[in-house]
Amino acid sequence: LGKITKVELFNGEVQLGVADKVSWHSEYKDSARIFLGGLPYELTEGDIICVFSQYGEIVNISLLQDKKTAKSKGFCFLCYEDQRSTIPASNNFNGIKIKERTI
Repeated sequence: LGKITKVELFNGEVQLGVADKVSWHSEYKDSARIFLGGLPYELTEGDIICVFSQYGEIVNISLLQDKKTAKSKGFCFLCYEDQRSTIPASNNFNGIKIKERTI
């Protein structure tokens, strides 16, 4: 079995009638931050901002890098100015492929 994404989990919770207050989704509903995993290693912070800014103003990005090589670890944390930007960004980018890697 493949990994279940949080969006798939949320959709499953809705179908099962899981109460909103016990859903993982309700815990993060007010956060303007998103986690991006599975990023191509060669992407820079500027590349990521360029792609993800189509859904809102990005105020902070933290692309994690290997301490010895300074190469990307393939994941980052991104913060939008407005929390409402996280919903279309998550919905539209979850599971897509960029340069042969699934986000």
